[in-house]
Amino acid sequence: MSQASKIEWTDATWNPVRGCTKVSPGCKHCYAETLAERFRGIPGHPFEFGFDLRLVPHKLGDPIRWSTPKKIFVNSMSDLFHEQIPDDYIERVADVMLAANWHTYQILTKRATRMADLLRTKLKSVADASHIWWGVSVENRQHGIPRVTELRRSGASHTFLSVEPLLEDLGIFDLSEIDWVIVGGESGAGARPLKKAWVRSVRRLCRTYNVPFFFKQWGGVRKKEAGRTLDGRTYDEFPESTINAVATKEERIELLSQFIVA
Repeated sequence: MSQASKIEWTDATWNPVRGCTKVSPGCKHCYAETLAERFRGIPGHPFEFGFDLRLVPHKLGDPIRWSTPKKIFVNSMSDLFHEQIPDDYIERVADVMLAANWHTYQILTKRATRMADLLRTKLKSVADASHIWWGVSVENRQHGIPRVTELRRSGASHTFLSVEPLLEDLGIFDLSEIDWVIVGGESGAGARPLKKAWVRSVRRLCRTYNVPFFFKQWGGVRKKEAGRTLDGRTYDEFPESTINAVATKEERIELLSQFIVA
């Protein structure tokens, strides 16, 4: 929602869509829903309508306004590939990411099949963009592992997995063509437990495939107390980022004129 984020693996969040609906066990204690519903009914608030799905076209130009290069988590409060978001709106979001290419974009979805279908068709022009990372959530074997297969099918050149909340041992699975893995436990009220053996298993798999491993948190009701160290160290590994020149102020003003919605 802003230029600053407390999420450990990103710098900023950008939400041209707000709201979502649950699709799998990883959604059970959705932090975004909990946050949004606190403000339902407050006139003028960004979440006046709680977690109901809404397009927010006036936010499309935000990355163009930000002149300092950032890692940007796209739709931290939604899912860009939700079935109710029109294809042409997703294309507009992609056009902004292509235009403001001095940032690195991190797109995460649980709707992996739709993402793969669009990246092979209407979004094919952005599938190879080195500054755009496409990712899927992997919370368990039943729902998460098939998303990894869909991510590979997408043809995206830069891919990642968000293994959070990790709800069980994932066992051995194929990490080929995956560029980055984030692992974390669930946090907040009712948080489901994370076992160290599950995390170590994913770390071991990352080492086997030579994939950067990022351990976000143990989670729990008091996640700050639980911390984010694993076996005595912190894992903050990232894939290499593409560095592109920042557009001049004049160029950014021109770009904004193409995407601004009054």
